[in-house]
Amino acid sequence: MTDAVPARITPQPLPPGSTLGILGGGQLGRMLSQAASRLGFNVVILDPEENSPAGRVSQGQIVAAYDNPTALSVLGQTCQAVTFEFENVPAGSVERLVEGGAVVAPGPKALAVAQDRVDEKTFLNSVGAPTVAFAAIDTLEDLRHAVDRLGVPVLLKTRREGYDGKGQVWIKSPADALKAWTVIGERPAILEARASFQRELSVICARGRDGAVAVYPLGENIHKGGVLKTTIAPAKVDAKTEARAHAIAAAILEGLDYVGVMGIELFDLGGGLLLVNEIAPRVHNTGHWTQDGCVCDQFEQHIRAVAGWPLGPTTAHARVEMTNLLGDDVKKWAALSAKPDARLHLYGKAEARKGRKMGHVNRVKPLV
Repeated sequence: MTDAVPARITPQPLPPGSTLGILGGGQLGRMLSQAASRLGFNVVILDPEENSPAGRVSQGQIVAAYDNPTALSVLGQTCQAVTFEFENVPAGSVERLVEGGAVVAPGPKALAVAQDRVDEKTFLNSVGAPTVAFAAIDTLEDLRHAVDRLGVPVLLKTRREGYDGKGQVWIKSPADALKAWTVIGERPAILEARASFQRELSVICARGRDGAVAVYPLGENIHKGGVLKTTIAPAKVDAKTEARAHAIAAAILEGLDYVGVMGIELFDLGGGLLLVNEIAPRVHNTGHWTQDGCVCDQFEQHIRAVAGWPLGPTTAHARVEMTNLLGDDVKKWAALSAKPDARLHLYGKAEARKGRKMGHVNRVKPLV
């Protein structure tokens, strides 16, 4: 569904033939570039890795560090709008682009909030998006006091960076505090209370330059070893749960004055009660199902928002089971490509390391 709010004065939509910049050359940048190309845009990638997956399907690539001032200046001057594919791009790089006059979406505020887990949860609670109880941790003494206050088990995570289960450790007894603090490298952290949830859901949503909001049907996520393995969408949820997820999405998007697609991970406690686990200011792994389940997928939606176009429809026309292909899973490409209900999406990565996301497969079923 798409819920529009009154329009405000915004830059003119970018016409086909304009050039878009993407910070990041991985699989998300690749699929964004492919979507942009389909809409008639040219794309330039900025990534330190030569011959990146996104660079190989784009008009060009600037090979440089994300904080290289010359590279950022060239990107800003070349492109009519710039976006990013992952949230660990230095916030300072986005600020430099904006200061140089570049149109960047999402903006530096969303990036800064998502890069710090304490700031993220503080912001979420401020806009009425509930989270688990948490505490900021700067010292071992902070950690011990917070464990006593929140109880066990609790999850210790580094405040910054870390993904797919990295940079985090469970504390099951107060005696585990010292070991956990050592495991994360004695870095600034966040301690999170355990959530007694029934399942993890996610919502992919978008906000345009005119303030319009669009929300896709929810997905149900299954993890293995701390890494997303499968998303099934549309998830089977009741109307109360769906309405609550939509309200949370709208509050977060508007609170950040956001432009683009965002992924929001949710803990489903049952009875329409949801807690936000985390947000990702970008297209999201749990939204890959939209490529074969919706007329306008999350990648096209993001390009539409960044370019100032109207947001596309989010209604599902099929039920999709998305499975990540990790490491050697990609070697099953021949068998997967032979299945009549499967759409294979490969990322063009040369080395299939253990746990590395090499692609995904969408198994398409009738919508019932």
